[in-house]
Amino acid sequence: MSTKTNIAKTAFASMLAVGVMTAATQAHAGKPGMEKCQGIAKAGMNDCGTSKHSCAGQATKDGDPEEWVYVPEGTCSKIVNGKVK
Repeated sequence: MSTKTNIAKTAFASMLAVGVMTAATQAHAGKPGMEKCQGIAKAGMNDCGTSKHSCAGQATKDGDPEEWVYVPEGTCSKIVNGKVK
């Protein structure tokens, strides 16, 4: 491989890594105008991971107090068993 090819591959890999890191940061930052509401998610309908699993859609039972979903701000406190995370 030539030096130019190695430089091009390294530059591409660096841009890809920065893009993945940025996307991961944005995913954890939340959504504007929304809040995390715990205790109201249906089984398989959670928005993100907990101490039990690491991904959305993996809740195993309805109303698990640790599972959460995004709801419009000010809504969670109006829902039975809802707690703002």
